[in-house]
Amino acid sequence: MVNPDDADDLPIEDHGSVDDDWAAAMAEQATATTGGGHAQPANIFPSFDDPVDKNSMMQDLDMILDIPVQISVELGRTRITIKNLLQLAHGSVVELDALAGEPLNVFVNGTLIAQGEVVVVNDKFGIRLTDIVSPSERARRIGH
Repeated sequence: MVNPDDADDLPIEDHGSVDDDWAAAMAEQATATTGGGHAQPANIFPSFDDPVDKNSMMQDLDMILDIPVQISVELGRTRITIKNLLQLAHGSVVELDALAGEPLNVFVNGTLIAQGEVVVVNDKFGIRLTDIVSPSERARRIGH
């Protein structure tokens, strides 16, 4: 579409198409507005005034249940120099800041959500959750 301010710079034969484009845009706008001249708002969010439809809520919940999240368990942390990092080899021991027996931190998409202890099930490591971080505590930790 051509900017009407640039219409004076166009050759004479192109002025008609500028007017046609503007006429089409104005007609489209007129059909999209109500009697008050304001555009209709998109009805994409449910109103809080509407009665709660449990089937609709379950469908909305089902929609997010299949979204994958990344869960990570942190045993501990440490800071080392690049020089020391490059010296690590098979069998090297890296000292962590966590003490033996301390709970492990469980993160979901980088947010601490729980703490737990290591368990072994069928020769695989797992974690038994011992403490779930409350939503208010998660919000408090984000602020710091």
